Amino acid sequence: MNISMESMHPSADNDSMVHLAAPILPAMADPSNMTIIETSNGTIIEDQMFLNTLAAQALSGIFVWSALLLTCHQIYTHLRSYTVPNEQRYIIRILFIVPVYAFDSWLSLLFISNDQYYVYFDSVRDCYEAFVIYNFLSLSFEYLGGESGIMSEIRGKSIQSSCLYGTCCLGGMSYSIGFLRFCKQATLQFCVVKPIMAVITIILQAFGKYHDGDFNINGGYLYITIIYNFSVSLSLYALFLFFFATSDLLRPYEPVLKFLTIKSVIFLSFWQGMVLAILERCRVIPKALYIDGQMVGAGTVAAGWQNFITCIEMFFAAIALRYAFTCTVYQEKKDDVQENHPPMHSISSGLKETINPGDMVQDAIHNFSPAYQQYTQQSTQEVVQPSANGKSSRKSDKIMLITSDDEL
Repeated sequence: MNISMESMHPSADNDSMVHLAAPILPAMADPSNMTIIETSNGTIIEDQMFLNTLAAQALSGIFVWSALLLTCHQIYTHLRSYTVPNEQRYIIRILFIVPVYAFDSWLSLLFISNDQYYVYFDSVRDCYEAFVIYNFLSLSFEYLGGESGIMSEIRGKSIQSSCLYGTCCLGGMSYSIGFLRFCKQATLQFCVVKPIMAVITIILQAFGKYHDGDFNINGGYLYITIIYNFSVSLSLYALFLFFFATSDLLRPYEPVLKFLTIKSVIFLSFWQGMVLAILERCRVIPKALYIDGQMVGAGTVAAGWQNFITCIEMFFAAIALRYAFTCTVYQEKKDDVQENHPPMHSISSGLKETINPGDMVQDAIHNFSPAYQQYTQQSTQEVVQPSANGKSSRKSDKIMLITSDDEL
């Protein structure tokens, strides 16, 4: 079927004009299997779309399940050698980004024709990616001994001016507790903005006011994209500042691969999705009107390609994360501990501690409450010893007062 938009132009020689709210479907066709596409020149055609074919679903599924197997095995090895909870807690949370991203994207692709269900699936992914950014920064803090350990190394040192890291306007200033506060607050705000925007997106989508790539001022996509961009840019800027200030201290922990992997998964995928939405808006990517007989909204094809590409990317992300967050050093510590002590954690108790977000809540209070602005949180790295009842005792964070200084 090929219907030209020109045939519906007012100047056409027709006995009567019919205004079409939807494309005309062939009378003998089965609507349940029909896919209608609007091409770049405005022609409406019935055609097969790769994204809703069995080949696309199977290919993406192979990459997804391969990524899940790689990542779940790595998480299992960390839980088996859960010797440094203060670090491995954050590592396991970071590793979970692959299952969340991969399975979420695959489900969105499978339900591509079901009335924009992908918006609901992607909201879960959006919330978790903000959580990962916080955990990555917190892991870097733990590597260096917490706030007090970092301050003992950088406090009072001058900030070098660098256009690459965005410190060109900070020349002449020195590192202070305010600098660390800004880095933590800038990442924590992303953890707050992301879930709020996800809920707003769901509400707007339910009322037909949200479509990917629709920059109409009467829709919600434009404003949500602006807020997202500002929030994600501020978070990324804070991570760059922290990496710039502590790059020499973090060098033994090989931070570059960790940093690039996390940033590529989260930030590049965000901008990748936005570019695809713009391409559909500009009709570089054909716009689908119906998929398998179901009417779909604007941005569905762009979101489908984003989910398909993400399924493939997560396989390579799982490989990169396997090298970035290796379990070897923790396995060696486990062997040393077992010479004198029984295993400290079972897999279930380690997983329970990992998914408990209480440390994030306490950290948010510590960083945003005015009462704690001049305090640093002492991090301890001692091995947790099992108590008499078989449960591991928890480490308590110590708080030490830092002399007030000029803050950024």
